[in-house]
Amino acid sequence: MSAISPTLGARGGSSNDQLRRYNLSMVMTLIHHSGGCSRADITRRMGLNRSTVGALVAELVELGLAFEGEPESVVGRVGRPSARVYPNPDIVALAVYPDIDAITVCIVGLGGEVIRRIRYDTVRVPTVHETVNVVKAIVDGMRGEIDTSFRVAGVGVAVPGLVSSKDGRVLIAPHLGWRDTALASAVSKALDFPVFAGNDASLGAIAESLFGIARGMDDLVYLNGSASGIGGGLIIGGSPLRGTSGYAGELGHTLVNSAGARCHCGRTGCLETEVSLSRLLAVLKLPRADQDELEIALGVSRDPKVMREVHRQIDMLSEAISNFVNMFDPEIVILGGFLASLLSVGRERLADAVRSSSMSSVGRGLVIEKASLRSRIVMVGAAELAFAGLLDDPAAFARGTAAGGIAPRA
Repeated sequence: MSAISPTLGARGGSSNDQLRRYNLSMVMTLIHHSGGCSRADITRRMGLNRSTVGALVAELVELGLAFEGEPESVVGRVGRPSARVYPNPDIVALAVYPDIDAITVCIVGLGGEVIRRIRYDTVRVPTVHETVNVVKAIVDGMRGEIDTSFRVAGVGVAVPGLVSSKDGRVLIAPHLGWRDTALASAVSKALDFPVFAGNDASLGAIAESLFGIARGMDDLVYLNGSASGIGGGLIIGGSPLRGTSGYAGELGHTLVNSAGARCHCGRTGCLETEVSLSRLLAVLKLPRADQDELEIALGVSRDPKVMREVHRQIDMLSEAISNFVNMFDPEIVILGGFLASLLSVGRERLADAVRSSSMSSVGRGLVIEKASLRSRIVMVGAAELAFAGLLDDPAAFARGTAAGGIAPRA
């Protein structure tokens, strides 16, 4: 199993109880991250015997956390096909993503499926108080559906800034103007759910490694470009690189142009000042655009000013990626948000520039790709924060919510 999977904490109980809890956690994590798999596959992946896997699956079904579907049929395989086990999508997390131009709230089911997405466009950069109020209003509007159809594991908040992984406190979110604020506790008080917060790009890296194009890869760099700037997330040796307090990965402040513009952080020529959505929108003469609209606008434009700006930004982006390749030697570099749009219109230029700037032994086999989860990536990553407790101890989660729980699927 990947090192991103939950780990067994020190708890009371016999060694058999601890082992069973660990195995139950691993099975739940496997079917969640795979979106469903056969009993035979679980048996192979975990190295357990069939009867043990059968008992673990039966327990998850009884707890209402999983259900079994149609058997898997493989051409050429002899014997009875193995039933498939799926995570119960009615167990959900709420995912929240505040940005400078919008606040988005999603319902995300086990298995990483985005069930519902509501975006509230803001007329100005929202304060923490305004963000909490908007999130509460959106969730209150879905309360009927949530209370009758779902069981909520918790709330995950993705923040474009530095967030303490210990208590969800935002140290600084410069583009939002937030500093030293207890965001997670404020949202928890408003919604009456457990709330966890993390950096948006770091959560995006986790989501793409678990559900996206980097599934099964142990070393990756993820760069996300949004209205708030550029953030980065790193998976190294199969584990998220978080740092002592969860602040690692501020890749948007990598120096790419010593003669460039001054950044809000006080330095000159940071990646996010030289490669920015606002500069692209300005030359395209667009007030705003989502990723699809931006890709279309860049793809059809023949304006020399637009082409010059696109090429300039791609060249600056290649400087940063080359540095990351030399430092971390990743299998893949994943680009999200408007950076994915730049890749769509300048893939060859970017790849050639990275190859020429990387060390001779590094970068030749590097893959540079767009995030396959697209606009869902940050929300799916935020949901993982909320699902962590359930995955770590499925039985305890089910017991804790049994009074208002959901009956197992037939």
